[in-house]
Amino acid sequence: MPAGAAPQEQQAMNPWSAQQLSDWAASRLARVEDALSRWVGADAPVALGEAMRYAVLDGGKRLRPLLVLAASEAAAPSRSAAVDDAAVRAACAVELIHAYSLVHDDLPCMDNDVLRRGKPTVHVKFGEADALLAGDALQALAFELLVPDDAAIPAAVQARLVRLLALAAGGLGMAGGQAIDLASVGRRLNEAELREMHRLKTGALLQASVEMGAACAGELPAAAQAGLRDYGAAIGLAFQVVDDILDVVADPEALGKTVGKDAAADKPTYVSLLGLAGARASAQEQLALALAALERSGLPDTAALRALAHMVVDRDR
Repeated sequence: MPAGAAPQEQQAMNPWSAQQLSDWAASRLARVEDALSRWVGADAPVALGEAMRYAVLDGGKRLRPLLVLAASEAAAPSRSAAVDDAAVRAACAVELIHAYSLVHDDLPCMDNDVLRRGKPTVHVKFGEADALLAGDALQALAFELLVPDDAAIPAAVQARLVRLLALAAGGLGMAGGQAIDLASVGRRLNEAELREMHRLKTGALLQASVEMGAACAGELPAAAQAGLRDYGAAIGLAFQVVDDILDVVADPEALGKTVGKDAAADKPTYVSLLGLAGARASAQEQLALALAALERSGLPDTAALRALAHMVVDRDR
């Protein structure tokens, strides 16, 4: 059974079948994978380029790029070439930030993990120094992609994308959340503290993915911006809740990474705080909030975003 298996009434709210979502995602990700293959490590020294490509290519759910593309399509159904280019670049940029964070999180000085996406972690494969440099280079490349010299993307859109990504990745986002996580080992956090940690560590980049996709279309009505922002926040928290559940119940081979490591490291999680049933209920609550936010956005076609919300909660890896 999926980690956050949805009640029947919420399943009925999903307008797409699994096959429809798969078909939609495959066509979008083909462009993202092609772009990543062309851009990642292309001009880097050989060893560094290999480590960068190993960290990014041929693995991962690519949820963040899908959220970027789904939000851009919802915000701009009639897409210009500039909007399309901005969306692909933003999709690649958020994936590069995500990949760099995983490379650094897996290092011995952080989580000291040896398995990621079903294969040895970057520092196991290439050594700690090259892993550190690969993460640094991926982070820099993410921002480089958002400000191309030869694209028709308006300067205001480029600046907005850079700001959204920087805020999500820095001390007020992902890096800040990781710092709280490291400082919380062995402590029992209350739900508000745990929610804040995960809002920063995981949720900020997922929320930014949605907001960056919308920003590719330029200015939106306030209701649409607020709805997409609230959707992204709910999806970000739901994703982490399900991650905590999967760390307890998933098959390591299917998950592609070590399971049970949070409990072994005495880290606070939604399962340790609320129990398995309580964590599943929390994931469903966030799903409901995400779907309600899409309704409030007033955007005419949010089917892809709705289907992705269900995928986040119902996944088993």
